[in-house]
Amino acid sequence: MVDKKGLKVATIGGGSSYTPEIIEGFIKRHDELPVKELYLVDIEEGKWKLDIVGNLAKRMVEEAGIDMEIHLTLDRREAIKDADFVTTQFRVGLLDARIRDEKIPLQYDCIGQETTGAGGMAKALRTIPVILDIAKDMEELAPDAWLINFTNPSGIITETVSKYTDINVLGLCNVPIVMEKMTAEILDADADKLRMDFVGLNHLVWGRAAYLNGENKISEVLDELATGNFKDVENVPDYEWGKEFLQSLGMLPCPYHRYYYLTDLMLQEEIEAAKNEGTRGEVVKGLEASLFELYKNEDLKEKPEELEERGGQYYSDAACDLISAIYNDKGTLHYVNVKNNGAVNCLPEDSVIERTSLIAKNGATPLNVDPLPPQVKGLLQVVNEYETLTIEAGVHGDYGAAVQALTIHPLVESSVVKDLLDDIIEKNINYLPQFNK
Repeated sequence: MVDKKGLKVATIGGGSSYTPEIIEGFIKRHDELPVKELYLVDIEEGKWKLDIVGNLAKRMVEEAGIDMEIHLTLDRREAIKDADFVTTQFRVGLLDARIRDEKIPLQYDCIGQETTGAGGMAKALRTIPVILDIAKDMEELAPDAWLINFTNPSGIITETVSKYTDINVLGLCNVPIVMEKMTAEILDADADKLRMDFVGLNHLVWGRAAYLNGENKISEVLDELATGNFKDVENVPDYEWGKEFLQSLGMLPCPYHRYYYLTDLMLQEEIEAAKNEGTRGEVVKGLEASLFELYKNEDLKEKPEELEERGGQYYSDAACDLISAIYNDKGTLHYVNVKNNGAVNCLPEDSVIERTSLIAKNGATPLNVDPLPPQVKGLLQVVNEYETLTIEAGVHGDYGAAVQALTIHPLVESSVVKDLLDDIIEKNINYLPQFNK
């Protein structure tokens, strides 16, 4: 890839509140991952955030005493040119768009969530034209670079790049890391000694096995999880699964499975929250305001603990470990969004799955999966087809594909699809060039 003189990394969405996580990750690994130049990129509307978080990043690097230059820029092409890695963590339409993604479906008595269902589709439709433009810049200016995507919905966005560009791409999500750490807590074990067997799609991933000292402890994990004494993520209400359900499932569900397995409870939770403290997006908007006030403090020279309340914790470990594994040809296991290539035999080969994968200089090799049982296979296949249709709608402005995607999605009431979709397009039309005809 490159010589050992140092790496150039571009982070698109560099003004994100998450940025201190990846800065911390690069600082911790600087001996093995010599990032010489880090470009933090944003758009004009996000410049004020880029300036604040970028100055914190510079203070963190100076405090650490490492040789890494932080560049703040609105020029994406300058940042991408000759980069070795490009990471993406942007939100088209900013948090106001997320809040709309959550509120519009609720008006139709459907789950309002930013990464799945109708809200997830809205976010994907806004994001797809932008990620394709980024990939086009990479094809021209950094054709050998790796795109490490953290932008949600991560699986859909990664699959779009995989299908429609020649870019090297892998997607990331912190959810498998959170699940691994919760499993380690349940087993009272060091997470580094644990190997999880994850299979599924982004935000629809199951832990099929949890190996500790060569022994699969998944049954023990499910029994303990049924007690309700363990919490997974901050941004999803932690309703209990039920012992009988977990035992019959035989796999560890991810936090987002609650939207599918406990739909009525989750919908009522969202409706009540919207009336009171606000949707998750509105809560996050308040958290971000507080975080950026913290980031302004010139005495702050490290990632603040308060960032964990934002969600997305362990991002730096996931992103930076992955980049290091590619750069150093480590041949280690990671949890990534990667082209299926036959690993899951009930899904198309060109679908992007979330899977435990071997990472080396040539990228990711997903581990083969034994045939999936019926209690997960049907849901997995239907959501996968929703994602395929959403990508077609997002790339081509295909209204019919969008209609069919929402119609088959388990979290959307089919009788309201046309009105719901028209509402989404109307409220987002300034971000939907593919539909703005």
